[in-house]
Amino acid sequence: MNSESRPTSLIVHENRITSNRVRSIMSQRGWESEICHDGDKAVDEYVRIKPDMVFMGLNLPTMDGHVAALEMRESDPSARIVFVVSKARLEKANDAAFSAGAVAVLVTPLTRSDFDKNWVLMNGPIPDAPGLADLDKLYPELDEEEPTPPPLPEIPMPEPPTIPQLPNTKEPKRRRLPRIIAILFSITALAGVAVFFGVFQT
Repeated sequence: MNSESRPTSLIVHENRITSNRVRSIMSQRGWESEICHDGDKAVDEYVRIKPDMVFMGLNLPTMDGHVAALEMRESDPSARIVFVVSKARLEKANDAAFSAGAVAVLVTPLTRSDFDKNWVLMNGPIPDAPGLADLDKLYPELDEEEPTPPPLPEIPMPEPPTIPQLPNTKEPKRRRLPRIIAILFSITALAGVAVFFGVFQT
């Protein structure tokens, strides 16, 4: 137990309703509880507060509950862990409990009678954690940092192609003034002819 007068539990579960339910039941038993919803952070919280009991889910973000339990047992062989899962995950939880040396597995939805029936078991001897021997082999990414890829070489940008200027193929505009004069001359001549013939006809 920790140095405080009231025992402390750490509740690590993906379901907030379940977390609050566990805290409520433990509070009725005189326990203080802290809640964490992240597997990786839960390991740090365990080291920080050294709780007397841990209630652990399986489907946690950033780190699986089984791995988080093994990490806690590795940092503290006396870590007392209880898995809390739905009935659909019971088989997986039993395997994780054996691997991590958990003291009990509770099935949701939780009732106070569930705690009453399992209280002696939850506070009994802590089993060995055989999964610790395979922790590095099963989860090598926990200790090995991913290598930083080398920077990509700079690719020189090609200079834009020079577009040759095409010669000016437009024909120069012809002067329109001579055409206009010629047209006016033709009209004047036609008018003169018309007048001439009109005079002689009369």
